[in-house]
Amino acid sequence: MKLANRMNNLGTETAFEVLVKARALEAQGRDIIHLEVGEPDFATPENIVEAAVTAVRHGATKYTPSAGIPELRAAIAKRVSESRHIPVNPNQVVVTPGGKPIMFFIMLALVDAGSEVVTPNPAFPIYESMIRFTGGVPRFYRLREENNFRFDPQEFRSLVNEKTKLIILNSPQNPTGGVFTTDDLAVIAELATKYDIPVLADEIYWQIIYDGEFQSITQFPGMLERTIILDGFSKSYSMTGWRLGFGVMNETLAPHITRLMTNSNSCVSALTQWAGVEALNGPQESVETMRRAFQERRDAIVEGMNQIPGFTCKKPAGAFYVFPNITGTGWDSRKLADYILNEAGVACLSGTAFGEYGEGYLRFSYANSLENIREALRRIRQAVEKIQD
Repeated sequence: MKLANRMNNLGTETAFEVLVKARALEAQGRDIIHLEVGEPDFATPENIVEAAVTAVRHGATKYTPSAGIPELRAAIAKRVSESRHIPVNPNQVVVTPGGKPIMFFIMLALVDAGSEVVTPNPAFPIYESMIRFTGGVPRFYRLREENNFRFDPQEFRSLVNEKTKLIILNSPQNPTGGVFTTDDLAVIAELATKYDIPVLADEIYWQIIYDGEFQSITQFPGMLERTIILDGFSKSYSMTGWRLGFGVMNETLAPHITRLMTNSNSCVSALTQWAGVEALNGPQESVETMRRAFQERRDAIVEGMNQIPGFTCKKPAGAFYVFPNITGTGWDSRKLADYILNEAGVACLSGTAFGEYGEGYLRFSYANSLENIREALRRIRQAVEKIQD
C-alpha cells in the first residue's frame, strides 16, 4: 500500500516512544521511574468523576453538537473571560478531544502550502509536525537558556514579515518551563498587529505558574481578534485520559474549526464534556493543591539536577518540566537519555525530541512523587558518575 507523500512530513511525539521502551523494560522485571510523560500523577478530582457518572446515568451517551454542549461552552467562555480579563462568548468556543486537534485544525484552516509559520524551538514537537504536514514552512525562534528560555527580540523580529501566516507561542512552556514576560508578549503583539498575523497561544499550563500571575497575549490592543487560545483540562485537572480541550477564537474562525470537528471527530464524548462543566464550575482547591505539590517537586529536582556531574539546571517558572543542560557530560542528548533509561532505570526525553535547538539538554517531567523524584536523582547521579570516571 503506497502512502500519500504528505505522510513523509508527519512527525511524532517521542514521549510515547520512550514510554514503550520503558514498558518493555518493566516487562522484563526492571524497576523504571517514569519522568518522560507530561502527565500529572494525581487522580482526577472525585467531584469531576462523579459528575461524569451522573451524566451517564442520566443519558449522556448520545451525539452532541460538534462545537460542544452549550453548558460547557458557556462555562469555558466564563472562565477564559475571568482569567484573561477579556470579553468571551460561547460562540467563540470550540470543544475538541484534547488540545492537539486545535493545533491541527488551526494549521489546516490558516496554513497553505509554502506559508511561513513562526514557531518556538525547542518546543512541543506537534507544532512542527503539523506545520510540515499541512505544507507550511517553519521559521524557528530559539528559546535561549541564557535568557531563561525566552527569545531574543531582535532575532524574533527578523523572522516575521509579510510571508508569515501564523505565529505560535507557548507560555508556560513545554519542555523548558520558561514563561514569557510582558515585554516578550508585547513584541509578538506588535508584529502580529503590524502584519495582521493570527497567533496560536498555547496556554495549556496557565494554571501551573510559580512566580507572579499568568499573562495572556490577548491583553494587548488588536490581539483579541487575532489570538486563538488553546487550553484544556489535562494538566490542571489531571484529566489526560478524558481527552478534553478547547480553542477560543474570533466568531468568524470558529465555524470553520467546528466544520473540521464535524468532518473528523463528529463531537467530543458527552460524559467527558459534563465532567468538564463540573471541573470549571465546581471546587477549585485541587488545582492549587497540585500546583503547590509541583512547586515542591520543582525545587527538589532542580537542586538535585545541579548536583549531578556535568548537569546545570535552571529553575522553571511554570509547567512541570526541567530542561537541564548536559553538555558538561560530553555526551549528546539522545545517547545520554538512552543510557539513563537502561543504566539507571529512569525514563526521560532527549532535548532533540523538541527540535534541533534541544541538543545538549534532557527533559524530565516532575509530575511524579517526591519519593520517586529523589530516587531518580540518586540513580541518575550514580550512573553519570560512572561515565565521568
